[in-house]
Amino acid sequence: MNTSMDAENLIVTVHQVSEERRIHALPKHFGRCMLQVEQSIYAFMRELASQYAGGYWHYCELSNGGFYMAPQTEETFEVLVEGNGFHGTVSADAAGITACLFAYSHLSFRIRDESLSDHYHSLREFAYGHREASLVFAAID
Repeated sequence: MNTSMDAENLIVTVHQVSEERRIHALPKHFGRCMLQVEQSIYAFMRELASQYAGGYWHYCELSNGGFYMAPQTEETFEVLVEGNGFHGTVSADAAGITACLFAYSHLSFRIRDESLSDHYHSLREFAYGHREASLVFAAID
């Protein structure tokens, strides 16, 4: 089990959603805007990592109520963020976290659904303790 710690040293744990529960994960976390969220995450991934060509993604739930998804691969991704000049190579997990943070933030300004900003902050809290935290935060800042 992976863990992450926020600035106040509260442990945020993550577990991968089982195949049986996958169908319920997006509706549970995003309700009526679940398709927009999913498509936005994929779109941000395509924008951030030019070599991304689709594939199966795993879903992860966080102990603080958060959720993210990431490509299920051992491959790394070269991420380029034109808006802030970030350029770096990250794991599929870190790339997924980054794409989700971008999507949640972007959509929170377009869709009036509090769950989007809540999910952004929950995932950001988890990302503080991720092994690639410095890369994720450099990409989103």
